[in-house]
Amino acid sequence: MSSPPAGPRDAYEPGQDPRRWRALTVCLVAGFMTLLDISIVNVALPSIQATLHASDSALQWVLSGYALTFGLALVPAGRLGDARSRRGVFMIGVALFTVTSAAAGAAQHEWWLVVARLVQGVAGGIMMPQVSGFIQELFAGAERGRAFGMQGAVIGLSTAVGPLLGGVLIQVFGPADGWRWVFYVNLPIGLAALVLARRLLPARHPIAKPAAEARQRGFDPVGTLVLGTAVMLILLPFLQERMWPGWQKWLLEPVGLLLIVVFVRWERRAAKGIEPLVHMDLFRIREYRLGALLSLSYFAGFTAIFFTFTLFLQNGLHYSALLAGVASTPFALGSALTAAVGGRLVLRLGRAMVAGGLLMVAVGLVGTMLAVHQVPGPHVGWATAGPLLLAGLGSGLVITPNQTLTLSQVPVIRAGSAGGVLQTGQRIGGAAGIATVGAVFFAHLAGSGGDWAAAFQLGMLTSTMFVLAALLVALYDLFGPGSL
Repeated sequence: MSSPPAGPRDAYEPGQDPRRWRALTVCLVAGFMTLLDISIVNVALPSIQATLHASDSALQWVLSGYALTFGLALVPAGRLGDARSRRGVFMIGVALFTVTSAAAGAAQHEWWLVVARLVQGVAGGIMMPQVSGFIQELFAGAERGRAFGMQGAVIGLSTAVGPLLGGVLIQVFGPADGWRWVFYVNLPIGLAALVLARRLLPARHPIAKPAAEARQRGFDPVGTLVLGTAVMLILLPFLQERMWPGWQKWLLEPVGLLLIVVFVRWERRAAKGIEPLVHMDLFRIREYRLGALLSLSYFAGFTAIFFTFTLFLQNGLHYSALLAGVASTPFALGSALTAAVGGRLVLRLGRAMVAGGLLMVAVGLVGTMLAVHQVPGPHVGWATAGPLLLAGLGSGLVITPNQTLTLSQVPVIRAGSAGGVLQTGQRIGGAAGIATVGAVFFAHLAGSGGDWAAAFQLGMLTSTMFVLAALLVALYDLFGPGSL
């Protein structure tokens, strides 16, 4: 049977577009590329520093600058995709990401690389809300759970496989130029995604009337500015925790939280006259409210795992970049396996599956701590494979099902901005987790005279606490007031 002709398609309801699975593949490939760049750069930092003679401050901005601008762009980009064309916004993001990847790979100076990474983060933040928006737009019912399952597998793989792929590229192309290929690898992916997005992604929303009304009511520049400033002030102290000594940086936190309050009040007022950046009615939806909180807590623990594990293996045990990446692979494989399964079962098992997954992650992290204690030295990578596999299997039952449940009651016309808010919470949680776990890790390392194993164990314990906090949220959703 032949495919329908390319072009604007606004007649399909969710679950009816015959090209929806191929369209999802385009989104997930681009999303994988975007999220991969959060973790793949970690193993390339020593090579970047040696080649560009980069300062510690510049290296910190190569990592944290990407996360910062990524987080700043998520909600406005999601709102823009809701009101205009998700395909158009998605393609702009892919094109900008491809160009900035080339610029980063060609960098001849540390601040050239920093600026490229800042703009690359903006491009990633433009793309990612459109992916969850397209899933809401193209799929319905059980199919939507399967689609989110595939996205969850991509999230797990991209986060954990990044160090492995970075290590392979540096091994193949050498320490002098291998780090450049960490960025150049995005070029063929981005170009292919642009061509396929034009052919396969729907040009217009299936619900054209609300989108048109939203366009006529205009945008919300005040809300965009206030939220962007608030997110920046909240993220900066965490992202620069090691580079800005002293307690004064934490004064930015209450200012950022105050701006969040101002933002909420403004959005409620703005909704009476213009289309707000974020509809506050979203947080009246119990599934969305609790799911966003669970996601923030879980990403605080989940993201920090690989940060401390990579440092422990490479700096403490002198693993190569490639071997450090291989040691993280069991988590990635487990996460990819159960994410797909979890997406299929989430509508049947609901939040109970998320709670079970969180318990598995916590047990796996405690097992990893015990493995490091029982098998010290160079065989740690083998000893931690089993516990990390268990934690990965649990993680796949958390990220995907939680996202499916969190967005399940959100109207399709709000899917982009709702997904942007959810992912902004994930970025804030990840930054806070890395800063908190990193502070515990480095404080013990300094106080113990270089006991890397003990520092890693304390870091894992801190990550476990964040995971258990997410478990409490899941249990509240299951058994608390309003659960029945």
